[in-house]
Amino acid sequence: MTEYDYWKIFPRMPKKVTIADITVRDGFQHIEKFISTNAKKFYAEEIIFAGCRHIEVTNLGNQYIMPQFKDAEEVLAHLRSDRFKKKCERKGVNYDDIVISAVTIREPGVDRAIALKEKGIGPDRVLMMTSTEEKHHFANSGCTLPEYWKEAERSTQKCNDAGIQMCGTVSTIWGSPIGGATDLKDAVEFTKRWFDIGAHDVEHADHDGSASAAEVYRYYSMILDEMPNPDLHIAHFHETKRMASASILAALHAGITIFEATLGGLGGQPANFMDDYPIKGTGEYYYDDPRFTGLVCLEDTVVQIDEMGIEHGYDVDRVLWLGKQMEKTVGHRLRSEAAFTGRTIREGYPEFERPGLVERKEKLGEEPGQCFPKDWPNPDFS
Repeated sequence: MTEYDYWKIFPRMPKKVTIADITVRDGFQHIEKFISTNAKKFYAEEIIFAGCRHIEVTNLGNQYIMPQFKDAEEVLAHLRSDRFKKKCERKGVNYDDIVISAVTIREPGVDRAIALKEKGIGPDRVLMMTSTEEKHHFANSGCTLPEYWKEAERSTQKCNDAGIQMCGTVSTIWGSPIGGATDLKDAVEFTKRWFDIGAHDVEHADHDGSASAAEVYRYYSMILDEMPNPDLHIAHFHETKRMASASILAALHAGITIFEATLGGLGGQPANFMDDYPIKGTGEYYYDDPRFTGLVCLEDTVVQIDEMGIEHGYDVDRVLWLGKQMEKTVGHRLRSEAAFTGRTIREGYPEFERPGLVERKEKLGEEPGQCFPKDWPNPDFS
């Protein structure tokens, strides 16, 4: 007999998840125009008011490479301000539940985060990033892997001493846009190394959309077999083949409970053009077509998980509204379908009903809800 209970088929699948939002950092870093500081403040606030409690808001690395984040300190200061805290109180948001993250990449960024914390405006959590494929890692950091691991070890110790959480990112798990195929076992080893040097959690990233659902399930099952606390692991999927929703489902089946997303599926490799002039970024884009970059959409992810009956903490309608506003901010159509199609409305759409059905059924002597002729026997397929 077939088992129809989804949670019996996938007993590791959670009934409650955390969906972190990284729009204001990862989402904006690929945009080739400066997003105003006011816009960054607005979206950070509104995403929190929509239900987000884990939010990534800026990059504390080299502003010459990424001028999109030249306002990093102002954005962080705003989120630490008494004014914002009072707004949270009025909205019924417990400010202490909010975890504010910033990307650092290199040790100078970590030092900057610590200095900002001493000023009272620093992040709660920072991220450093490794790729299991060294060519990709070198392109992102300018370091060899052994060289970077030593820097990450020093930086993690500094963060732990300063009361800042360190998130270690593992990338190129399912393949590299530079070096090609990779081995899942390497990513498991990298994850263990992050925890060995004191990381608080690990982001497992499909940074170029290489993952397939079967390989996602296989990898996260390997991770949770080795390190079974799901609170330590974050799933991060990019969207290049329109398969990220399947990857999310596969990660849920494996038992992952924490995901990251951006409004409209924004994000990707840092921009190498800003407003009206070229900038360094991280070099040439991996893809010629700009449609080949971006993350999984927050709007679509929230709707997907909501309609599965999994608790997520978001106001779905507010998220969908924010997705529409984001299209105005960036000036073009984004990836989310749910922002326009909305959720599946169980009550239906009575405005499209053709009149006369009730009267016709009465005239024919049919009962309300009757679908088949009364003299038809019940089908027998035994």
